[in-house]
Amino acid sequence: MKGIQNAVGATTARSRYIDLKNMLEERRRELQAEVQGKMRDVRAVGAWGGKVSEVLDAVESSEADIQEDIEFALIQMKSETLNKVNDALVRLEQGDYGNCFDCGEEIAEKRLRALPFAVRCKDCEEAREAVEQRERQLAQRRGTASLFLDM
Repeated sequence: MKGIQNAVGATTARSRYIDLKNMLEERRRELQAEVQGKMRDVRAVGAWGGKVSEVLDAVESSEADIQEDIEFALIQMKSETLNKVNDALVRLEQGDYGNCFDCGEEIAEKRLRALPFAVRCKDCEEAREAVEQRERQLAQRRGTASLFLDM
């Protein structure tokens, strides 16, 4: 009986591994295509958001700069997400992916599908965020208190 349970557990674990690997690789392909597409678009449009021979007034130049900054930020965010997905694939190969860093329990597949690079289960992540929020509030109070001490 125990041998059958072990075989079923191994099959389930293998199936989960394959599902997660396929999900991560698909997400990586999507992100790579998005990053490469955005970079091609930026190169094609040029630094001023138009033809190099165009003369831009101050407002147009400012708008072009803002648009360029937004495009750069989007590329940077997508690249960071791509790096996180690549890290998740490495953890998957090492057998560490899908388990919470804090409690060691399996992270729900629904959470991993929504956030493929999640390193904590929902409960541990919420607890960590609550601690960080309390620390920010304490730091903010200390900052406010120091304003009065400076007077």
